[in-house]
Amino acid sequence: MPEAASGTTLVQRTIGRIQQAIESGAWPVGRKIPAEGQLVESLGVGRNTVREAVRALCHTGLLEARRGDGTYVRAASDLNAALQRRLRRAELGHVLQVRLALEREAAPAAARERGEEDLARIISALLARRRANEGDDRAEMVERDLEFHRAVVAASGNPLMTDLYESITEAVRDSIAALHPSWPPEEPGANAHDDLADAIARRDPEAASRAAWQHLRTVEEALSRIAANNPGADGS
Repeated sequence: MPEAASGTTLVQRTIGRIQQAIESGAWPVGRKIPAEGQLVESLGVGRNTVREAVRALCHTGLLEARRGDGTYVRAASDLNAALQRRLRRAELGHVLQVRLALEREAAPAAARERGEEDLARIISALLARRRANEGDDRAEMVERDLEFHRAVVAASGNPLMTDLYESITEAVRDSIAALHPSWPPEEPGANAHDDLADAIARRDPEAASRAAWQHLRTVEEALSRIAANNPGADGS
């Protein structure tokens, strides 16, 4: 019995150390974690302990085991993991409501609070998004669009808002991918991204709000087209 208790404590400590590596950003979301042998060596525990810890974290949603490939970081925190589990059951329309509510609040806050590094990240993401769009690379466009919005939210200066947005990153990525094919060829509202970046650069919260609302209207139009082609897809 004492050995079991000791073993349980060791597994819990190992779980804690892995969580710390994830939450500190040492193991970023989307990256593969070190192989089992490396974990045994770096954590100073046995293989069974590592396996139990990894299995437990896969169960909570922080990690994801991919057969034949390895284990990846799926979420940055327990909150992130819990939200992702809930989001996997959510309708596209509901995800968009949450996403856009955060983005609407973040836009004027970013214009007020952004630093030079924040602005550089926003501009870099905007230019990368533009290149992907011109190259008609849909997958790259989705990633760069997501990075732009993450950069804007991060520039808001509100760490809780940033954490919440990061917690729904996977769902936001899916929503962008779902909406992109429904954008018309001329992409009305496409300038909203440029306008938003410009407003943030000029520290103009009102202009940032207008750009955010302009983008919202474009998203709603795209969602309406999806709903028209696939009744019920908007969650209504």
